Amino acid sequence: MANTSRFGAIHRKTKETDIKLNLKLDGQGITSIQSGVSFMDHMLTLFGVHGFFDLDVKGTGDIEVDDHHTVEDLGICLGQALKQALGDLSGICRYGFSVIPMDEALAQVAVDISNRPYLHYEAPIKDQKVGTFDTALAKEFLRALSLHAGLTLHVKVLHGDNAHHIIEAVFKALGRALGQAVSLEPRTSGPLSSKGSL
Repeated sequence: MANTSRFGAIHRKTKETDIKLNLKLDGQGITSIQSGVSFMDHMLTLFGVHGFFDLDVKGTGDIEVDDHHTVEDLGICLGQALKQALGDLSGICRYGFSVIPMDEALAQVAVDISNRPYLHYEAPIKDQKVGTFDTALAKEFLRALSLHAGLTLHVKVLHGDNAHHIIEAVFKALGRALGQAVSLEPRTSGPLSSKGSL
């Protein structure tokens, strides 16, 4: 069934995290992100702004251990909110693609809202810290997002040296690509598939 409001609201509480996330697909890029992981707050802000998604996140987690649980659960919550907001996937463009530069970095993201979760992640980033953020967690976030939203997601960094610039380019490209994919296609009323369903 179509979700005519195109809005998703998720509250996920575990022994490790407590996250409330609201997502409006037809937004203006208005964001308020407070996850306890400052670098992810920055990346999710970029995602919302460049995808024109209104995104509100309030979360806490066991960051005294490390950021892994919080970052992964943010991906789970965003994926579930996206799935909820899209309903039965009727009337959407389904596919999106973006190539975004960030100084010396260039990132490419292609997405298919297919209901077939798959992540291909090709990014030449050494496992290191950006501030207090482990760069390896960017992939964990994207994997959780792909799985819980039902996305076929291909991420390829064409070049780049600075880890912050690389991950920033990825999140901006993700926002742009998903913004295209969720946009309404007036020439179709049901799911865009030769099978008639996704």
